[in-house]
Parts: sequence; structure tokens; C-alpha cells
Amino acid sequence: MSSEGRYDAVVVGAGPNGLVAAVTLARAGRKVLVIEAASVPGGGTRSEALTLPGHVHDVCSAIHPLALASPALRALPLADHGLEWVHPGAPVAHPLDGGRAAVLERSVDATALAFGDDDGAAYLGLMVPLLADGHRIVDAVLSPLSVPPLGALPALARFGVSALSPAERFAQRRFAGEEARALMVGLAAHSVLSLGAPGTAGFGLMLAMLGHLVGWPMARGGSQAIADALVSLLLANGGEVVVGHRVRSLADIPPAPSTLLDLSPRQVLDLGGVRLPSRYRRRLSRFRYGASVWKVDWALDGPIPWSAEGCGRAGTVHVCGSAAEVVDAERLVQRGHNPEHPMVLVAQQSRFDPTRAPSGAQNAWAYCHVPNGSTVDMTDRIEAQIERFAPGFRERIVARHVMGPAAIEAHDANYVGGDISSGRAGLTQLVTRPVASRSPWRTPVDGLYLCGASTPPGPGVHGMGGWHAAQAALADS
Repeated sequence: MSSEGRYDAVVVGAGPNGLVAAVTLARAGRKVLVIEAASVPGGGTRSEALTLPGHVHDVCSAIHPLALASPALRALPLADHGLEWVHPGAPVAHPLDGGRAAVLERSVDATALAFGDDDGAAYLGLMVPLLADGHRIVDAVLSPLSVPPLGALPALARFGVSALSPAERFAQRRFAGEEARALMVGLAAHSVLSLGAPGTAGFGLMLAMLGHLVGWPMARGGSQAIADALVSLLLANGGEVVVGHRVRSLADIPPAPSTLLDLSPRQVLDLGGVRLPSRYRRRLSRFRYGASVWKVDWALDGPIPWSAEGCGRAGTVHVCGSAAEVVDAERLVQRGHNPEHPMVLVAQQSRFDPTRAPSGAQNAWAYCHVPNGSTVDMTDRIEAQIERFAPGFRERIVARHVMGPAAIEAHDANYVGGDISSGRAGLTQLVTRPVASRSPWRTPVDGLYLCGASTPPGPGVHGMGGWHAAQAALADS
């Protein structure tokens, strides 16, 4: 790897944010190098044969509504570089006892119809006004420190009134029936917070909106295809990528006017040494990491035998039962306990993308939330929850692969203690990550920028942290 000063920008870390930053700079005419510690680029969008030959499993992220909605990604010609989206029959299902399931359909009307007259009317009254300005709301949420267009302010105010509520209370007040309540709190559980916390309703509303606006798709062939398309686009614009090279200090990075770090604060502190001012180091050290996950992948000899038909049509299934059960499980995690009956997030990609498994076989991906760094094996509890709503599931398991928090962090050092959000996403830290600043992508060191998921707008495969950092670097150059 040459260090002759021939780069305008060097990006450390080839996750979605790092790659989007690199592509943005390269398309602006900058000569860009990306350095990645792993043997392949991708970060949270890597896919591997974790169980048996022929089975493709997403190691971390699996379902990507934000990728379709993101201003950064939707502006890129990724289809020309091999990326193809697969949409399941329904974005999300949430099974309940008795063979029932709440289903988030692509159609807002179809979703509401299944809730019955009262809750259906409440759902339409909530979602239809938001969806009318849905893309502007999404754009504003993904650029939380930017000044939104004046025309978007009424929609954002409407969204904010509901979004700031705790999800538990919001679902109870808005809906009377169990189906609508369970669906909403299940969506909100993606916040990895207690559902009694302010702002958690916003996570549920945003994910529901995305289901109607763009769907909850998967990348054909595996999430790795997202990273591969970004790398292909970067190379087409003159960029370079080096893999299998771990940067251990800022001095290891080839000199360039701009250096962008797709890293979490702990990794930044490890690299920064004395180059980072002491006050900034102290601020980074106060960054809070959140709960983590226990993840299981299965090779199966057939599809998951859900009792409720709607679950078979959904790419993602939230498995826990009633809204109260979801709330209790997530509250226990925030209190440092491993729930006996966890909220399990299941993705069944091979049901809709035949490239994921050999002919006649299936596979599935799932995780539940656990306290940061937990060592309690949750595999049996996860499988028991799925068996509860899909009797016979365990009989279909041919092989499994398990990753606890330590293994997740070993796979990607940004996931400290297994925190796949790269930092707690509470209401305050969501917009002050990693420090409170008008431009948190900039550091006090000239030419040094942060672009990972620990910067606004936070977790998810949307590339916006990288896009914002690249815009800052371009403005400063």
C-alpha cells in the first residue's frame, strides 16, 4: 500500500457508511483509498456460509428498508453494479397465540382492514397523513441536524407529536385490540430500548411508514451484495480498496488531506492517541453503548411451519406474543437481565430468495436482545419462542450457527459488547452521537472526520453517516 501522498482522502473501515463516504468523495473527483481490517469489505453487510455449504447467511444486517429510503443510497446507480432487491409478500408479521398474526402489508389500507373497524380507522388516521409526506419525513430524520425545507415542517411536527411518546403508552392509547398494539411495540423494539422510554414510538412509526413507502426488502444473494455494489461503484470512479489491513494508529494511515473513520468512539480513541485533544477524548469516552444481541442462524430442511398464514408471507417475523410480553422482555434487558421469553426477530430470506439455500432446503436468521456483553446462551430460549408459534420448527433444524456478544464484537469491532447499533439510541444520544456538536462528523483535528453509525443519524444500513461526513470533508477542502 503506497503512502506517497497520492490520495485526497483515506477512509478507514469498509462498512456501509465508510463505503458511501468513499463513493461520495470519489464521485466528486477525489482520489480515495479505503482500508478494511477484515478479509472482505462490508462491515455489517457481510454474508457467509455459516452453517452448511450452499447456505448463504447474513452475518449481521438482513432486511433493509432504510437502504431504499436513504437519500444517500437511492441517488447511487447500485443496480448497475449488481444490486437487486427482493420484496417478500409482506414486510413484517407478528404472531399471537391462537394461530393469529398481525401483518404489516405494503398497502396501508390492507393493514388497517385486518385490524377491524375501530383500530383500522385509528391506524389509517395515524398513517395516512404521515405517508402523504413520508419521504420528506424520512429525509429529515436521516439528516437530523440539517434545517428542513419549510414545506416539510407541518409533516415533521405531525410525526414528532407521536414519535416522542413511549411506545408502550402510545400503543395502549391509540389502539384497543391486541393485533395493532403488538405490531406497533414489536416495530418499536428495534430501538433496543425499554419501550417505556420517550421517543421509542418514533422507531415503530418510522418502520411502519417505511413498510408502506418502500417495503422491507432483502438483497438478492445476501447483504454482502450491498457492499459489493458500493465497492464496484467506487472502483469505477477511480477509488481503491485494501482489505486484511488493520490500522492500529492514525500514524498507520497514508497521508491525505482528509481521513474518515468508519469506527465507533472506542476504536477512535484507540487510534487517536495524543493527536486528539484531551477534552475531545474525554467526551468520546463518555459515549454510551447499549444492549447487544444473541444471534442464531439455521439451515433447515423446509420452511418454518408457522401456525398463522400471514407469517409465511413476511420476510421478517417478530416473535414474542402480546404487546405486554414484548414490553416486559425489553424492560428486562435494559435492567441487565436475560429474559426467559425474549422478543425474537426472525428473517426468512431463503423463502423469497432461492439463491440463499440449496434446492429443497431453507435457512433462517434470528436474534434477541440481551444485556451488553452477556454470556448467557439464549439459543434454547430463542428456539422455544419460535416453536411456540411454529410447532415442528425444531424438527426442521439441520444445522445451526450461534453468535453471542463476544463473537459479534470479534466479527466487527464497532459492535462493542455486541451492540449492533454502535451506541445506545436513546432520545438524547441519538442526535448527540458521539458528542454534542453542530457538526459531529468533524473532529477537532483538521482533516479528520467520523463517519460510522456512532454519528447521526445512527444505526441502520442507510449510509447517511458516511454521506454527511463526506459532505463536511468536501466543504472543508
